[in-house]
Amino acid sequence: MQWFEDWFNSTYYHTLYKHRDDKEAEFFIQNLLNSISLQSNDKVLDLACGKGRHSVFLQKLGFDVIGMDLAEESIEFAKQFENERLHFTVGDMRTVYFPEHFDAVFNLFTSFGYFDEETDNAKVLHAIYTQLKADGIFVFDYFNDAYVTQNLLPFEEKTIDGITFAIRKTLTKTHILKDIDFEDNGKSYHFQEKVQRISAETMQQSCEKLGFEILQTFGNYALEPYHTIHSPRYIQIAQKIGK
Repeated sequence: MQWFEDWFNSTYYHTLYKHRDDKEAEFFIQNLLNSISLQSNDKVLDLACGKGRHSVFLQKLGFDVIGMDLAEESIEFAKQFENERLHFTVGDMRTVYFPEHFDAVFNLFTSFGYFDEETDNAKVLHAIYTQLKADGIFVFDYFNDAYVTQNLLPFEEKTIDGITFAIRKTLTKTHILKDIDFEDNGKSYHFQEKVQRISAETMQQSCEKLGFEILQTFGNYALEPYHTIHSPRYIQIAQKIGK
């Protein structure tokens, strides 16, 4: 079992990240929609959707949305929000399920780079490209590696719902590692997040090689301009060119 299969299906994952609330999601989505051209009833894929907070808001704005995630427990939770224009499904982001079906694919909040091999990243991008219609939009949101390298906080503690999480972050040549230790009900737990370090230049080149055109780049959720060193995020809007 890979780290994300275990951790993302844990209730403790959702406890640690419960601060990622609906207001944050709605602020980001609304800013994005001011920058891209989508029409009411367009088909949207929220890829690696978690419990579906972005999917729910996108559907409320008038889109026909599918939220997909590998974490079965997250999808089970999200299904309570389903309606005729909002559906959730368990799926592997490396796999093509809906060829040429979507007008837009959103991949948000560092929901990429989970794998050990760069070839898996290529499979994800290929799946996104294949599932977009011609001229479809791909929105990608990731941490800015250059910023994280200079501003990494090696250790912090967070107490949430009575649980104190000890979080240690380290950099390797290829990954950011986050070791998470805590106790609950007298039992000790350890989880590790392992996310690839991917530069903006690498992502742009990979997308352009597939047939995407990079339309815009931003450096934070307010969609201020991207700066190589000072921006905490790398947010990219790309368009599929041709079939």
